[in-house]
Amino acid sequence: MDFLSAWIVSPSALPFLCLIWGTQAQQAFRSEPRNLTVRMGATAVLRCEVLRASGTVQWVKDGLLLGPQRSLPGFPRYSMIGNPKRGQYHLQIEKAQLEDDASYECQVGRSESSQAIISSTAWVNLQIPPSKPYFEVDMAAPWVAGRTYTVTCIAPDAKPVAEVTFYKDGVKLTGAESFTMSGSKDKLLNTHAEVTVTALSSDNGRQLTCHAKNPALFRPVESTLTMNVYYATAADLTITNNLPPLPPVIVGLEREGVLAERMLTLECVSHGGNPLATLHWTKNGDVLSTTWEEDIVVQKSSSILNLKITPADNQAVLCCESVNLVSPSPLSVSRKITVFFEPAEVTLSGSSKAIEGQELSLTCYASSSNPPVQIRWWLGYKELNTTAVTMEEGDNGGMTTMSNMTHRVSREEDGLKLTCEAFNKGTHFSKTQITKLTVYYPPQKIWLEAPPQDVPLRSGNKVHLICFSTGGNPTGSLTWFKNGKKVTDALKQTSFDRGVARELVLVLTASDNMATYRCDATNEAKKTISAHTKLMVQFPAVSMKITANQEEVRQGQMLTLECLSGSSNPKANISWSLGLLRFQGVEHPPKKAQFGGVSVRSSLSLTLSSQHHNQRVICQAYSHVLAEGANTFFKLNVLYPPEFSPDQPKQVQVVEDDMATIPLLVSANPEEVSCVWLHRREKLVKESPRYDWSDESLLEIKNVTRKDAGVYTVKCTNDEGVNQIYIKLDVQYAPSVKAEKDPVFVNLGETADLICVADANPIIPDMFSWKWLGEEEVEMGEETQEDESGLMTIHDVTRAHAGLYQCIVNNGIAPPASADVQLVVQFKPELQKGAQWRKVASRGDGTTTAEVVCQAEGIPRVDFSWEKNGALMDFANPRYEERTVREGAFHTSTVRVVNVSAALDYAVFSCTARNSLGEDKLDIQLVSTNHPDPPSSFRQVSVSHDSVTLEWIPGFNGGLRQRFRIRYLWERSASFLYVDVFPPSATTFTITDLQPVTTYNFSVNALNAMGESDYADNNAVLTITTMERKEVEDVPTDDSSGALPAYLTVVFTVVFGILLVLNSLGCFLGLRWKKRRGQTGGREGSVLDEKKNGEDGSSQSTASNSNKYESREKVNKAALRTLLIDSECETDSNVYESYALESSHYHPTGDYMPPLSPHPEEIYVTHLPHSHLYDDVRDGLYQDVLPSSRPPPLFVFDHRLPHQRSDWRSASYPQDPERLREIMDVQQPQRDTDLPFELRGELV
Repeated sequence: MDFLSAWIVSPSALPFLCLIWGTQAQQAFRSEPRNLTVRMGATAVLRCEVLRASGTVQWVKDGLLLGPQRSLPGFPRYSMIGNPKRGQYHLQIEKAQLEDDASYECQVGRSESSQAIISSTAWVNLQIPPSKPYFEVDMAAPWVAGRTYTVTCIAPDAKPVAEVTFYKDGVKLTGAESFTMSGSKDKLLNTHAEVTVTALSSDNGRQLTCHAKNPALFRPVESTLTMNVYYATAADLTITNNLPPLPPVIVGLEREGVLAERMLTLECVSHGGNPLATLHWTKNGDVLSTTWEEDIVVQKSSSILNLKITPADNQAVLCCESVNLVSPSPLSVSRKITVFFEPAEVTLSGSSKAIEGQELSLTCYASSSNPPVQIRWWLGYKELNTTAVTMEEGDNGGMTTMSNMTHRVSREEDGLKLTCEAFNKGTHFSKTQITKLTVYYPPQKIWLEAPPQDVPLRSGNKVHLICFSTGGNPTGSLTWFKNGKKVTDALKQTSFDRGVARELVLVLTASDNMATYRCDATNEAKKTISAHTKLMVQFPAVSMKITANQEEVRQGQMLTLECLSGSSNPKANISWSLGLLRFQGVEHPPKKAQFGGVSVRSSLSLTLSSQHHNQRVICQAYSHVLAEGANTFFKLNVLYPPEFSPDQPKQVQVVEDDMATIPLLVSANPEEVSCVWLHRREKLVKESPRYDWSDESLLEIKNVTRKDAGVYTVKCTNDEGVNQIYIKLDVQYAPSVKAEKDPVFVNLGETADLICVADANPIIPDMFSWKWLGEEEVEMGEETQEDESGLMTIHDVTRAHAGLYQCIVNNGIAPPASADVQLVVQFKPELQKGAQWRKVASRGDGTTTAEVVCQAEGIPRVDFSWEKNGALMDFANPRYEERTVREGAFHTSTVRVVNVSAALDYAVFSCTARNSLGEDKLDIQLVSTNHPDPPSSFRQVSVSHDSVTLEWIPGFNGGLRQRFRIRYLWERSASFLYVDVFPPSATTFTITDLQPVTTYNFSVNALNAMGESDYADNNAVLTITTMERKEVEDVPTDDSSGALPAYLTVVFTVVFGILLVLNSLGCFLGLRWKKRRGQTGGREGSVLDEKKNGEDGSSQSTASNSNKYESREKVNKAALRTLLIDSECETDSNVYESYALESSHYHPTGDYMPPLSPHPEEIYVTHLPHSHLYDDVRDGLYQDVLPSSRPPPLFVFDHRLPHQRSDWRSASYPQDPERLREIMDVQQPQRDTDLPFELRGELV
C-alpha cells in the first residue's frame, strides 16, 4: 500500500519507476512442459517454471488462451499451482476427460524489461477404457450341431483401440479377426471382432465370452452368452388328430459327471402329439418345474431347467415326464447325476521341527470329495514315499483321504519346504498345504578371547572376556559361569556372519584371582560344549583394622595401637601417620589369607596430648608393585580440661539495637563444659530476657545498647579442670546530627560558615557531606571535618547561595542522619524593571481603575514609598490605595488608582524600595491604551531541514491583550509570508513546511486591538538557512514481490494521465473565474493600492503557523478571512478574499488558531485622520503624536479562549477571568463620537 500511495501522491514518479523496471533481466524458462499420458479421471500436471518472470504467464490449449488467473475461470477443473514467488505456474487438470486430450503451451507475455517467451508444445494423451462389449448374433433360434456360425463382438468407445478376445468356457478361441471404426465421439474407436464357431452337441449350455481391454484398464471388461445347440431330431410323423407324443428326451446331460457349483441347463424335448405334450421336471421324486413351451411349427414341446449343482446333488435322479390328453400313461426319461466336487478343506497336522537323526511324523487330511483325492508328499523337489493312506466314506457320497508320513531328518534338510498335495482327477482340483522343515543340531565350535593366564592383572582394571560359538541350528545360546556359578551381568548375546558371541566385562577384584570362568554354548539340540580360562589378579589389602590396648587415655599417657591388613597379592608393607607425622611400627611375620594372598600385622606406641584429641591415626598397607595401598584410621579420644582456641576473638563489634553475638571457641574432653559470663564483675544470668545461651558456644545479647559495651570474663569448667578468657564488646551506633547555628545570616559578598555536630560510633573520616536543597545549581563551598564536627565554608557569598542546605552524616551504619541549615543572604532591594513593569495603560474617562505594581526582592524587610510626578503621594486620598504583600524575599506594593482621569492620573509614578542595606527606584508611566511595544531579543532556538524554532521577549502590551506575528521571506517567494503565533501569548514558535538548504529572513512584531508594533530589535531581520535533508536508505525488495505486474502499470498510467488532465482543466477554469472577479473588485483594490503606496512596505496579516499566503498555496480557512498579501508583483494580492472562495483549499497542517473575542475596548477602525496616541506623559506635558501612517488591520479572535491575565497585575487583587462572547460582528465606527475617550483626539 505504501508503494501505491506514493504513485497517487506523485504521478511524476511513473517514468522513474518505468526506468527501474526496464533494468530487469530477460525472463526465461527454468522447466518446460513435456508430453503426458494419463488415464481418464486421473489428475494431470504440466510443469512450467519461469526465471525472473516480469510478464503475464498464461497457458494455451489448442491455441486458446486460458487466462492469467491462477483459478482459470471458465475451466473449473483447471488451475495453476505452485509458488509464484519461485516462478512456478504448473497447470493442473483434475478428473481428466476426453476434451483434455490436446496440445498445451506455457506462454509468458512481453514486459517493459523482457521479450515474450513460449515453451515447447506438450501433448496430453488421454487413455479411455472401452465400454462394455456386446454380441451381434441371433441366439433366439437354437444352433444345430455340426453347423458353422459367425459370432461378432463389438468393444465400443476406447482410446487407444481395444483388444478383443473370445473364450468358450474359459478356453481361448483362435482365428478371430478384428477391425476398427469411429466411435461415438471424436478420437474414440470401436473394435469389431469376428470368430467362426462350429456348433457341437457338447456346446449346448456352455458359455461364450467376449473380453475387451486396453492400457486404460487394469482388468478386461466382458460380455457372456449361453449357447443353445440342438444335436438330434425325431423321425417324421404324420400329423393326425389326437395323437400321443413321442417319449421325451433330455438335452444337456451327455457327460458322465457334472462339476459342483456349476449352473446346469437342461432341456426336455417331446416331439409330436396332438395336442402337444405337457412337461414337468422332478428330482428324486420332488417336482422342480412345471413350465414348458410349445412350438407348433416344428411340433414339439420343450421345458428348460436351470439347476445349480451342489455336492448334495451327487447320485440324484432327474426325471422329465410328458403327457397329453390321449396318452394312456405319462412318458418319462430319467438320468442319474454324478457330481464331481472338491474337498472342502485340506489340513496338515504334526510338528515340522525335529532334532537331527530323529523321525518326523506328519498327517495330511482331505475332507469328503468325489472322486477321492490322491495325496502326495514333497520335501523340496523330492517326493516322499514313506506314507500310509486311509480312505473312508464321507458326506454326499464322497470319500475322505488321510495320509500319514514319516521321515528321518538330517541337517541338510533344514529350511526345505514340506508340501502335502491333494489332487482330484474328476475336478482337476489340486490344493497344497506347505510347512517349513526345521532341523535342530548342536553348535560345532566354541572358543574364548581372554588375557593369557600367566600374565598378572591389576584389580580395578577392566577386562573383556569374549565367548565365540559357530555352527548349530539354531545358533547356540551362550552362558558365563564363575567358579561354577552363573554370571548374570554379562552383556547381551550378539550375532556375526558365522555364529554368535557374548562378552563379559569384568572390573577385577580380589575374588577374581585364580577364579575359573567358563562359557557354555547350547541350543534346542540339547547338547552343550564349553570353554574356560583362569585369571591372575594382583590386589591390595582387602581389609584394614586397628585395635587399641586401652579404652581411656589422658594427655601425657602412652597408647599402643595394632594394625591388621587383610589378604593382598603381592604382600603389602604397613606404615603409620598422624597428621603430617610419619611413623614406622613394629611389623610381624605375614600369614596366608583368602583369594591366594597374604595378611600383615604391625603395632605403634604414642604419647598423647590435648592436641591429639579427635585426630586420626592412619594405618596404610601399601603395595610397591601395584603402587597402591589400603588405609584405615583410629580416632583418638584424649581427656583434658577446657582450652580456648587461638582463633577465639578478643574483641567483638556490633551495631546498636542489633543482636550481639559473642562466640566462645572452647574445647574440652569430656565435652560437658560449664561456663560463667561476667560483665563489670556482675554475673550474667540466663533468666534475663536479653541474654540467650541456647548454644553454649556463644552468647547472644538482644537489642544491644551502648551500656552493654565493655570487657566480658568467661570461666569454663569440666571434669578435668577450669580455664578463663577476656572478651571486649564494642557497640557501634548510627549517627545523630544537629546544626550548631540555624539560620545563618550573612551579607552579600562575605564568608558563611555552616557547622553541624554529630554523635556516632565509629567516627570515621569523610563521614560528613553537604547537599544543596534548592532548584538551581550553585557552587558549593569547602567541606572540612574536625572529629565529630562538619564544616562547610562559602566564600564571596552571592544571592544564589541563599537557601536551605542539608548536612548528611554517614558512618557506615544505617540510617544516615541529616540536619537542615538555612543560609540567609542579606542584600539591598532590587526592583523588577522589565517592559511590563514600566508602563500601565488605562482609559482616562473616569470610569476605570488602574493598578500600578512595584515588586522588589531584598533581605531584610523592604519598605516602599511612592511619588507622583516627583511629589510624595498622599494615600489618604480615597482615589489612591496602597497595599504591600510579602512572600519570602519578594515584596510587592500595589497602588490602586480609582476612576482614572487622563488629566489627573496620566503621570509618572515613582516607587522607592528601602531596607538597611540600601534602596532602589523605578518610574512607572500610567498612559492610555495603545498599540504594543515591539518585542526584543529575537533569536533562533533550533533549525532542521524543514523547520525553524524562534524565540523573543515580549514588550509592553499597550494595556490590551497582545499577540505575535512572524513574517518571513525567501528568494523564490513572490511576497512575505505571515504566521500568527498560537497560543497568542507564546514567546517561542516553530515554523514548519520549509524547504531544505534554503535561506529565510524572519521578523516578529506584536499586535493588539489598537494596532501593531514595529518589528523586533528596531526592525532587524534574522537570516537563517535550513539544513540539508538526510537521505533515507532504500530498502531492498524482492523482485518477485516488489515489482508490479505489467498490466497494473498500464492501468495506473492511464488513471494518472486522466487525473492530470482534469487538474489542468480545473486550474484553467479557476484562473478565468478569478480574473472576472478581479475586474469587478478593481475599484476597491485601487484604493488599497493608493494606501499601500504610502507605506514603507510592511503589511499585516493573521494566519496559523503552518499556512503560506501565496497563490495556490494551502490556506487555513479561519486565517483566510483576515489575509492581506503584501506583494510587489501581483496587482490583486492585497484584496481580502472571501472565506467561501478558497474553502476547497483548506489543508490543516499545524496548530489551528481560532478567532479570538475582543477586549471591551477593541473597536475596529479603518482610518483615523486625527487620532492622538498618548505615548508619553511626563511633568504634565502632553505631546501630540502624528496620525498613524499605516491603516489598522481587521482581526478575528477566538471566542472560545478566555482573556489571559496581564503579566503586571498584582496577585494581591485577584480577578475572575471574563467570559467571552461566542460570536462577535466586526463593526467599523462611522463618526468621531463613537471612538473611545482616549482616541477621540481631545486633549484634556
